[in-house]
Amino acid sequence: MIAKGLKWLMVFVIVLVVVSAIYNTTLSSSSAVTEKLTAPQKAYIAEYFNLQDEVMCDIWSDYDETVIPVIVYNEEYAFLVGVDNPDSGWYKMPSNEHRGDVWKVVEDDDFNGEPYYRQYLPDPAVTPENFTVKVGSTWVSTMQTREFAEVSFYNGFKNELPPGINLVFPYKIFWNLIMGEAESYTSGLIHEAFHGFQGRTSKEKFSRAEFFAGKSDEYPWYLEKNRVGWQDEAELLMKAFESENDTDAYRYTREYLIVRDERRKVAELTEEMIEYEKNREWLEGLAKYTELKIGLVADESSGYEPVTEIKELGDFKNYSNREKYFGNQLSEVPRAANRSGESRFYYGGMLQAMLLDRMDPDWKNEIFEEDIFLEDLLRNTVSEI
Repeated sequence: MIAKGLKWLMVFVIVLVVVSAIYNTTLSSSSAVTEKLTAPQKAYIAEYFNLQDEVMCDIWSDYDETVIPVIVYNEEYAFLVGVDNPDSGWYKMPSNEHRGDVWKVVEDDDFNGEPYYRQYLPDPAVTPENFTVKVGSTWVSTMQTREFAEVSFYNGFKNELPPGINLVFPYKIFWNLIMGEAESYTSGLIHEAFHGFQGRTSKEKFSRAEFFAGKSDEYPWYLEKNRVGWQDEAELLMKAFESENDTDAYRYTREYLIVRDERRKVAELTEEMIEYEKNREWLEGLAKYTELKIGLVADESSGYEPVTEIKELGDFKNYSNREKYFGNQLSEVPRAANRSGESRFYYGGMLQAMLLDRMDPDWKNEIFEEDIFLEDLLRNTVSEI
């Protein structure tokens, strides 16, 4: 009976592998439309502007009425929406390096009745990237079009996986988990817009935090004492966030800060590496927090009305899926702490901000001040109790 069961299990696995391999042959290897914005992409951008207009101030009260424009790009063109008569190209921030060429109006097309612009990208290595740039003096968020992001995801994985496995790997399933819903993509645009907000609100702090990205190669990712400490921190952060009463939340937060200090001591981290952690949590953790928070707030707000164009898309759920998505993202906190790379700063910083929402509703009044970081505000909060 065991042998028979194993036989049918093997047959089932083989069928899944064959089905996955066949399905993978249908995945696109390039964008179907490159020379203009597609109707779905316009819907995402329209909702991106709508979220800034209607929801962003509920999260960041000093987010002024001037929304962050956007550049989206595919393998051939970059498109600029929300800037009239733009200056040539864009400035990579914070290096202020000028890139690109003249923006030209897209003929025979418009965005909500207004012109938008494009420019050809002759070098695939020189793009606006996924971050924020400046067009003239205006901060602009930048991100791949949703279609190109999906294509890049498939192509990137295929190149990284071993031969054979790259033929049968379930790319579509993994894409759906990461960015498979319309809300996930629009929230991703908001993530990059928040970087623009950081830049225009506190340019020096933003510049320093992005400068520290260059220190990644010096960081002791695989040092055992550092790695284990990060795992312990992630566990305590999760316990603090999930605590049903404030007493436990404060207790776990204190333990988290003690463990953090001890990790840095036993791992013999330099002051520069400690500053690296804090700055990257401020830059990317706050952007991740805003990315997740905006969907939750949109879902909770009875008065929020998404734009008509996005409601007509088949995968848009009016933000009712954001609570579940947030739960899935929480599970990434311990996983990120267990691997190398900066994702631990995204998720750890995000969860620190979520805790501050609970413990100190006024924390955002200080977070853009020089030399004030998320862990500093947590320390101040728990020391007062």
